[in-house]
Amino acid sequence: MAQTMRPKTAGSFFATDGRLHPLQDTLMTVTLVLGALALATAGFHHLHLVSSWAGLVGILTGAYGQYISETTRERTLLILGLGASALGFYLGMAHGGLFGGVIS
Repeated sequence: MAQTMRPKTAGSFFATDGRLHPLQDTLMTVTLVLGALALATAGFHHLHLVSSWAGLVGILTGAYGQYISETTRERTLLILGLGASALGFYLGMAHGGLFGGVIS
């Protein structure tokens, strides 16, 4: 029977393969933090530099994290961080951009 040979992973959202992934977990955490920062500062016009740069770096780290991710948990949380980073980046760009008018 095939089902007796499979390990029970149903319901283990946080450890889908039972191994440690320090690089992927670090990228996931950095993406989530940068996404939260970009999204939180995007509502303020005078913080457009913070939101646009945090969003851009969050997009880049999230994209690389997606490229090397191995578990569903990593991919799910990376998508959340990427979405928040992208939204913060776009709103920061709309409020003044990456350089704040220094380079026109």
